[in-house]
Amino acid sequence: MHSTLTATLASRFATLALAHLTREYPNRLTHSLAGPQDVLGPRALHPVFYGSYDWHSCVHGYWLVTHLLARFPALPEGPRIVAVIDEHFTEANIAGERAYLDLPHNRNFERPYGWAWLLALAGQLHGMESPEAARWSHLLAPLTDAFVERFEEFLPKATYPLRVGTHFNTAFALTLALDFARQTSRDSLAKLIDDTARRWHEGDAGCQAWEPSGDEFLSPSLMEAVLMSRVMGGEEFTAWFTRFLPSLATREPATLFLPATVTDRSDGKIAHLDGLNLSRAWCQRTLARVLPEGDTRVGILQDAAQTHLDVALQHVAGDYMGEHWLASFATLALEA
Repeated sequence: MHSTLTATLASRFATLALAHLTREYPNRLTHSLAGPQDVLGPRALHPVFYGSYDWHSCVHGYWLVTHLLARFPALPEGPRIVAVIDEHFTEANIAGERAYLDLPHNRNFERPYGWAWLLALAGQLHGMESPEAARWSHLLAPLTDAFVERFEEFLPKATYPLRVGTHFNTAFALTLALDFARQTSRDSLAKLIDDTARRWHEGDAGCQAWEPSGDEFLSPSLMEAVLMSRVMGGEEFTAWFTRFLPSLATREPATLFLPATVTDRSDGKIAHLDGLNLSRAWCQRTLARVLPEGDTRVGILQDAAQTHLDVALQHVAGDYMGEHWLASFATLALEA
């Protein structure tokens, strides 16, 4: 099976994304109603991010296609990607998305998962060297600024992390947000994330990895380790990681090395487990890369990542419950 992102896979993933980015239905809205005026359809509520079954999947669908376009400029789907983004990234459409966020009852909309993916998209556009990307980045700025502000407001009052394996996981959100902050020189946000991660996790040790749960697509333990590898690095991280997962060299906890079983890919919650296998591979490869040369855990993590990839990559497409989002996580894993 594949272990890196190839041009052929990129084309396949781009085709999948283009099929759902502008597909309005079926749609799972996360939507608060303040009155009858808020009873509207997905596209009326979200002029840009109305497709891909839900708002956050549409956001990271745009991250996916822009990432693929940056990696493979000659991608056959490139002209269509540019056309779709140009059609949707307009001042009026972005203003509509920002107006939705600015409603008082939507202050916590998509916290923290959608916040983080929007910043990941902003970081991706910031790093691309093309006139189109510069234009898109400028247009997206009102949403970027909104979520930077929300992170800066939320993190100081967040006494505790969320260690679940679903959208509310704070380690995943902080990882993407920290990458964005560093890419775009948002130094105050980067410092806030660094301080928050240390406050939440610096003393964690002896993780038992009671996972997976039945609808997780993130590993709470591995995701926390990836975040701390971003924050600490070097010998400090290696020492922390040894305290956190002290038996990893003997493949314990065993659950982290066993891909999750998916029994029904038409069930949106159970289908999350395909994403768990992909995101574990992303985490395992990331952690293997930051450990020192010669560390026995490097090979163990690399082998585990390949096992998870071999199981999950074949299921990126097939049912819309996974097809509308899994290619993003496959790309994270393949690019780690």
